[in-house]
Amino acid sequence: MIEKIFIFILFLGPLIFFHELGHFLFARLFGVRVEVFSIGFGPKMFKFKWGDTQWAVSLIPLGGYVKMYGDDPFNKDSVPAEERKFSFTHKGKWARFWIVMGGPLANFIMAYFLFFSLLMTGEHIPEMRIGLVPSDSVLYERGLRPGDGLRAVNGREITNPSDIVIEGQGNIETITVKRSGERIDIPLGMYGEAFFEEFTKYPPLLRRPIVVNRAGEMFGVSFDRSQINWSESLDSMAHYAETRTLYFFEMDAQTAQDPTPDYFPEPVDQMVLELQDRENFINDLAVKGYLTLDLQVREVAAKSAAFDAGITRGDIIVSFEGKEVYSFEELRSTLQVTDKEVVKVGVLREGERLEFDLKPQVQVHQGEEVKLIGVYSSGQYVGLEFIHTDPKGIFASSVTALTRTWETMVKTVEGFFRLMTGQISFKSIGGPIAIGQVASDSYNTSISYFFQLMALISINLGVINLFPIPILDGGHILFIILEAINGGPISRRKMEIAQQFGLSALLLLMVGAIFNDVSRFF
Repeated sequence: MIEKIFIFILFLGPLIFFHELGHFLFARLFGVRVEVFSIGFGPKMFKFKWGDTQWAVSLIPLGGYVKMYGDDPFNKDSVPAEERKFSFTHKGKWARFWIVMGGPLANFIMAYFLFFSLLMTGEHIPEMRIGLVPSDSVLYERGLRPGDGLRAVNGREITNPSDIVIEGQGNIETITVKRSGERIDIPLGMYGEAFFEEFTKYPPLLRRPIVVNRAGEMFGVSFDRSQINWSESLDSMAHYAETRTLYFFEMDAQTAQDPTPDYFPEPVDQMVLELQDRENFINDLAVKGYLTLDLQVREVAAKSAAFDAGITRGDIIVSFEGKEVYSFEELRSTLQVTDKEVVKVGVLREGERLEFDLKPQVQVHQGEEVKLIGVYSSGQYVGLEFIHTDPKGIFASSVTALTRTWETMVKTVEGFFRLMTGQISFKSIGGPIAIGQVASDSYNTSISYFFQLMALISINLGVINLFPIPILDGGHILFIILEAINGGPISRRKMEIAQQFGLSALLLLMVGAIFNDVSRFF
């Protein structure tokens, strides 16, 4: 927990610091005195005075502020005449515009330099993989298969999910994937956003090449009789579409949990397979007496439907409502769409087939009802593969970083527009807990991924602050524009109403985001 808090501060701290530094530098550029520069809100935990400015770190690390001399437009006349040259409200409209704009601009510049640094040094990022796409899905019909690693869109290399949408703003003519060590170009013919939405439906929970026999003994499987390829999943092996010999290697639970590349046993069994699709592959294994490891029950929750029915640890689930199941994920998804109060689950126990009647329990998760039977899978899944990009030169890095920054800004604005118009659910918005979780996950994945996401959040922070909502930077800019149109200051009453509206809107957004966090994680 302490580590996650530290990572959260490490992730958010620079974003806040550079945002406030942008305000500070432009204020000093135009001769405005800065009284307080604070990272965080609330009581000051640490502070010191340097020049005219008190520098502080405050208790609540969810933002920051720069307090400028004479920044209260309602008390503009109280500033002594000799001090007005240092006052924010007494500066011209152009100066005030750039002082306010300095914060978001700093966030965009920070994102640019993060992208530039990653491109200059080369990126080390997790591979984007196609998950368990069913044979009747759009992606499968277009030629994509489980385990395919995404490499390029329309011939342009991609390094993160946003690249898919950015590069495929129009039609994605071709997509390049890595399959079994080879790069394959696939004609796709889909719009970028449509592809991305379909892609995210199927998380890459790809099973390690491990099966169990009817007695519960584990075996690694491979098309190579000399070794097991642990980077290849059981699901991707099913789609070679040719006749191949599959070899079986005895293994223990420890090796299954932590496979090593130097595991070279002698095969104890083999079978010839006519490979067509996943269901055919798994069914042929079952006929031979081998079942996938994820269908073996690791634990049964106390007082659950499975516990009450008599299902125990080590049972191997083979059917649901009389139909064969081929993966734990398939069992989970089928359970969610059934309308029966009592379901039949078939298992193998020490070679004997048994059937149990279970009454699923219903819980609410993230505002949706979820049916549970209380079994935990023994499944082991293929770990992340990483892509190493070659360092680019200064010119190429500069241009690519600028393009990536601008296109990310555009897509961020479009995303918020779709949110406001109801095209995207408000449930997709996350608050500080979501940001902390993303920061922790990305940090534990790779430093490149951590800084890449920091750049994306920096752009989001800059865009949000430009919303025309009073008390945000965009609200101040709006007042300056209205002042220019009006030919003079906005009336006190109108500014008070606007600020009350802005504060209410911002609080509503914050409460909604925090509510989503609580619903999502608790």
